[in-house]
Amino acid sequence: MYTPKYTITNKILQNIGVIEACREVINNAPLIPAYEKQFRDEASLSTVHHGTHIEGNELSFTQAEEVLKGKKVVAGERDIQEVINFRNVLKYLDREREEISEEKKETKGREKEKNIYTEKQILKIHSVAMEKLVPDEQRGHFRKVQVILRNAQTGEVVFRPPPAPEVPYLVDEFLKWLNSKEGKEIHPVFRSAISHYFISSVHPFTDGDGRTARGFATLILFAEGYDIKKLFSLEEYFDKNAFDYYDALRKTDLTDEKRFAERDLTFWLEFFTQALSIELTKVKEKIRRLSLDDKIKAKLGGKQLALNERQMRIMEYIESRGQTTMKELKPLLPMISEDTILREIYALIKQKLIKKKGSRKAVRYILK
Repeated sequence: MYTPKYTITNKILQNIGVIEACREVINNAPLIPAYEKQFRDEASLSTVHHGTHIEGNELSFTQAEEVLKGKKVVAGERDIQEVINFRNVLKYLDREREEISEEKKETKGREKEKNIYTEKQILKIHSVAMEKLVPDEQRGHFRKVQVILRNAQTGEVVFRPPPAPEVPYLVDEFLKWLNSKEGKEIHPVFRSAISHYFISSVHPFTDGDGRTARGFATLILFAEGYDIKKLFSLEEYFDKNAFDYYDALRKTDLTDEKRFAERDLTFWLEFFTQALSIELTKVKEKIRRLSLDDKIKAKLGGKQLALNERQMRIMEYIESRGQTTMKELKPLLPMISEDTILREIYALIKQKLIKKKGSRKAVRYILK
């Protein structure tokens, strides 16, 4: 059975610490913004755009958004199809995560649990990602030929994955580890990162391996409690740091080019955990900006509350200064009329979050 080799370095520990802290803040924030769905949709769009752009897709972010909305875009057919396909991959991952969740409930406590990660899932992700992009006999099927990647400028061989006959065996051995008792004891972020590297390096398909690797890694994160409200996009980090991304994969390959099972995954785990920690920190900061401090949390008793962005900015301002006036709020919300600001203030008063103090020109608003 395949057993991944790596060392848990201080850098990895630091990254995991940041990931866990961000996860805690995001998942347990008592304030749920009215536009959380918008954030989630933006993260999904970002994943689709960057997940295909990193593979050479030429659509802009705006064009990708228009394609997903069903609008007509003047662009290459392949580029359009890639975006549609990757959106469908995310839909498949959602359905599969739900099935995995149900299977976990059904098999909980049994001596032998059902394998939750399968070859069928890997093949399905590839099949959906590559619809209309490769011949049907290749879509959702392991490669039958040897593939070699060369440097576009020099022609030098830069990557030679295992021979085709070894692919099914390697995948089977890997899945045995992933579903084993030993494998399940590994931190979910590590399991996701290792799965990503495995598929990228074994290169089980003639095309679409990167999308399949990232899709399967995402499935593991989501299925094992690290969906984190689906407000982040690892694809965005990978795409914006494409050189470092491919360099991390290549450096891991070089630790033992011939013997796949002997490769040291430490450097890759450092890169992957850093990517996730950075993306989650961005989300945490967004949530923190929209969240209430401990006084408000106590006031709410942990209850989730939906406020719009203007109300959140007003609350944040009052929290940081202890009080505010209309004169101070006008530059805070420069594009908003005074009447609209007053309506937002009255809404916060009605929800018993702030109260009015003083009268006329001396009116100020404080936390209730």
